[in-house]
Amino acid sequence: MSAVVGLREFLVLSAVLFALGLYGALSKKSAIMILMAIELMTNAVNIALIAMSRFLTPGLMTGQFFAAFIMVVSTAEIGLGLALVLALYRRTRTVEVDRIDRLKG
Repeated sequence: MSAVVGLREFLVLSAVLFALGLYGALSKKSAIMILMAIELMTNAVNIALIAMSRFLTPGLMTGQFFAAFIMVVSTAEIGLGLALVLALYRRTRTVEVDRIDRLKG
């Protein structure tokens, strides 16, 4: 008995990961956890792109190229996000977004 993993299974996995990331980004208080949740959402998008590229246009590698581009942008985003969190921690001594009121007008 062989299990066949098709496009539907990959898209369901991608949707579940994206939903978990969205829940984490909206419910967590720590800025680092929010960044990790955003990274989970970008990885879910990468899974969907590669799966659709593999099953819909197997001869072309457009999904893989877009996924590589998203990984590069995500790496820069995480680097910048961690630098902002570090600067915010140095100024306020906390990374909880509820306790940071520096940006209120």
